[in-house]
Amino acid sequence: MDATGVADDGVDLGGDIGATEFTDLGFDSLAMLEIQARVKQELGISFPEDSATLLLRPDDLVAYVNSNLVEVV
Repeated sequence: MDATGVADDGVDLGGDIGATEFTDLGFDSLAMLEIQARVKQELGISFPEDSATLLLRPDDLVAYVNSNLVEVV
């Protein structure tokens, strides 16, 4: 397990993983809640209740955070 709480299950993180689903990267729902809590704490960005069905990939999360950073700043 690494610092993010994700188990190392042989996923190659060296390539472009932006379009890979979080579940395929080894993230479970608890890990996703931790990410959302950290983003909220650090950047003041809240997530919708249905974020688990909207933010399936790292690219989705980055796009959501970027679009909401404009509103926070």
